[in-house]
Amino acid sequence: MSEFKTSALRELAEQQTRYAPPARRQEQVARAEKLLAEIDPARSYPYQYVCFRVTDYRSSAHPDLLIPGADLRHDLGLFVRRVERSVPAIPVEQAVEPMLSLEEISKRFQVSTKTIGRWRLRGLTPRRVRVGGRSQLGFPRSVVERFAAEHRPLVERGGRFSHLTDGEKDDILRLAREMRHPGGTLTEVSKRIAARLGRSPEAVRYTIKNFDRAYPDYALFPTRTGPLTDAAKAEIDLARKRMDADKKDAKHTGDTVNSLAAQFSRTRSQMYKVVNEVRAKELVRRPVDYIFNPDFDDPAKEAGMLAEMPGKAEFEAKVATMRPPKDVPPQMAHLYEWPLLTKDQEQHLFRKMNFLKHKLHRLTEAVDPARARVSEVRRMDELREEANAVRDVLISCNQRLVYNNSKKHLNAGEPIDDLVSDGNLSLMRAVEKFDYARGNKFSTYATWAIIKNFARSIPDAKTHKQRYMTGHEELFDAKADVRTDEQEVLAQADAARARVNRLLDHLDPRTRDVIRMRTGLDGSQEMTLEQIGQHFGITKERVRQINVRGMKQLREWAAKENVDVP
Repeated sequence: MSEFKTSALRELAEQQTRYAPPARRQEQVARAEKLLAEIDPARSYPYQYVCFRVTDYRSSAHPDLLIPGADLRHDLGLFVRRVERSVPAIPVEQAVEPMLSLEEISKRFQVSTKTIGRWRLRGLTPRRVRVGGRSQLGFPRSVVERFAAEHRPLVERGGRFSHLTDGEKDDILRLAREMRHPGGTLTEVSKRIAARLGRSPEAVRYTIKNFDRAYPDYALFPTRTGPLTDAAKAEIDLARKRMDADKKDAKHTGDTVNSLAAQFSRTRSQMYKVVNEVRAKELVRRPVDYIFNPDFDDPAKEAGMLAEMPGKAEFEAKVATMRPPKDVPPQMAHLYEWPLLTKDQEQHLFRKMNFLKHKLHRLTEAVDPARARVSEVRRMDELREEANAVRDVLISCNQRLVYNNSKKHLNAGEPIDDLVSDGNLSLMRAVEKFDYARGNKFSTYATWAIIKNFARSIPDAKTHKQRYMTGHEELFDAKADVRTDEQEVLAQADAARARVNRLLDHLDPRTRDVIRMRTGLDGSQEMTLEQIGQHFGITKERVRQINVRGMKQLREWAAKENVDVP
C-alpha cells in the first residue's frame, strides 16, 4: 500500500495533508474510514461521489472518472494512513472515545503486534495520541470492534497462533521437504502447510527459516544466487518501501535490509545494491524543471545562495505570533499562519530553490544509476527535499494572495473552497515558473497567473453546472459500472496497444510518458496538456511540442517497421 492506484485520490490526499486544518483532517479520516467499510470490490464508484463522502464538498474535477472498488479500497486505506500521519498527536485524555494500545489489542485477540501491523493494511486504522508526554499509536475502541466484526475469520485465525511443539515443528519440516520439489516458493509452501495443519503461515515460515539458518548445508530453501531481473529489483524495492512505511507507523526497530534478505533469499550486500540502484533510477528519471541563472555556475557565489534567509530570526518570531483576523472563516484560518516575505527574503528564497534544483539537475545528469554510490543517491534526495522545503515556504507565505483573489471572483451563494483550491494550483505553478532575476515582485506575477486561471476555470465551471445540475442527491450515490464489454473490440484494442507500446520504446522516457498520458495508452483517462504540464512542471505549450515531436518520430518508426498505428 505504498502507492496510489488512482492519481486523483493521490492529489486529494496531498491537498488535504498540505492545506486542510488538523481538525478538518481528523474529520476526513473518520469519513474515509466509514466509506471504506461500505466499499464493494465488485463495483465501481464515481470520483466525485468519493470526494463528497470524504471532504463533504462536491468537486467538479474528474467528472467521468470511475474507480474500481478494489482500487478504491486500496487508495482509501492509503488516504487514511497518510492524512492520519499528518495530524498532530492529541493527549489521550482529550480523545472522544477510549483508545486501545497495541499491547491491549494483542492481549485481547491473542495475536502478536506484527499481526496487528498486517491488520492495519486491512483497515484497522490507529490515531496518534500522547501518553505521558510521548507520542504513540492508539486504536479507537469503535474502530477495533468494527474491524473484528467485519473480519471475523481473519481475527479467529490469528487467535489460533501459539508456540509450536517439537512434534509440530518436525511435521512442518517434513511437509516442507515434500512440497518444495515441485518448485514452490517458501511463501507458497508455508501457506499450504498452514492450511493443512491449521497453523499461522508466519509460524510455519519462521520454523523453516530457523532450520535453514541453523543447518545451511541442509537448507530447505537456500539463499538464491545469480543476477536479478529488473522485475525482481522492482519487487524488492516495493517491499522495502512497505517495510519503511510500517517502521515509521508502528515504530518497528527491525533492520529493513535483513528483512529483505530473508524474504528474497539474498545477501545483505545484494539488497543494498538493488535498493540503491532502483532509487537512483527513480531520481534520475524525474524531470528537474527550474529557472537557470548564470550565477549558478560561479563557485564564489554558492555560499551566499545557500545561506540562511535574511531576517530569519524576525521571520520565525512572526510565525510564532501570527493570528488570523476575526472576519476570516475558520476553514481559512490556516492561511494566516505564515507572515508575508520582504522583497529581499523573497529574492533569496527563489534564488536558493532554483540553485538547489540546478545542483540536482547537474548531479542526475552525471550519475549512472547502475553504478551510483550510496552517497550520490543520498545527496540527490537531500537536494530535492531542500528545494521542496524552500518551495513550501514560498507557497505558504503567499496563500493569502489566493484567498484575496478568490473573494473578488466569488459569486453570491457559492462556496469559496473550490476557488481557493483552484487558485492554490495556480500559485504552485507560479512558484515554479517565476524568474526572480527580472526584479519583479512575485505577488504581481502570481496575481496575474491566478486571475488568468480564474478567467478560464470559472466560466467552465458555470457551464458545467448549468448543463448537469439536476438537484437530485442520487447523482452522488454509488453507481456500479454495468456497461457491457465487447470482447472482439477489446482484443483488437489490446493488439493495437501492444504495437504502439513497442514503437514507444524508441522514444526517450519523458516523451513516451507524455504520449501515454495524452492518449490514455496506459489504461487511464486521457489528460489535457495543462494536466500533463502540471505533472512534469512544464508549460502546456512545451507539452504540445513534445507530443507533436514524439508522434512524428512514432510515424517514422512505424513506416520503417511496417507497423499499422491505430
